[in-house]
Order: sequence, then C-alpha cells, then structure tokens
Amino acid sequence: MTEEWLDFIIACRSGKDYNYDIVIGAMADDQVYNYITDLMAGQITREAFWELAKFKHPTHQIAFCTKEALNTIKFVKAVRLEE
Repeated sequence: MTEEWLDFIIACRSGKDYNYDIVIGAMADDQVYNYITDLMAGQITREAFWELAKFKHPTHQIAFCTKEALNTIKFVKAVRLEE
C-alpha cells in the first residue's frame, strides 16, 4: 500500500473513471476498507490511516478491466481440489 495506491482507491470509490486495462496491487480487506471510508468521510487523517493500516497485510489482486485486457490471458487448465 502506497500513497499512489490510496489516491487511486479514493478516486475509484468517488466514482472517477480511469483508463487502465489492467490494475495490479494490494486489495484492501474489510478493516482497511473501513479505514478508507473513515478517511473519505473526514473522520481520520491520512496520517491516522497509515498508522492504522501499517500492521495490515493486504492480499494481492489483478483486475482485468477491459475486453482488450481479457484477451491477453489464455485458459490453460482447470484442477479440481478435493475437500
């Protein structure tokens, strides 16, 4: 998570469009999502956000946002995992 990542998340949550085909980066869990909501509502500062978020370890995500992006990947195989 970086300042650039936070700015992008806030912009997306504010309804701003972007022109990326593929977005790769940290995926906020529910707790970080709540911190972002608090930041956007003016309930906490950026400094407080980073202090709260510093011990969180987000998962990684790859979002294919356009048809062109989806055309860059190829299905190879499926594997059934036994329960």
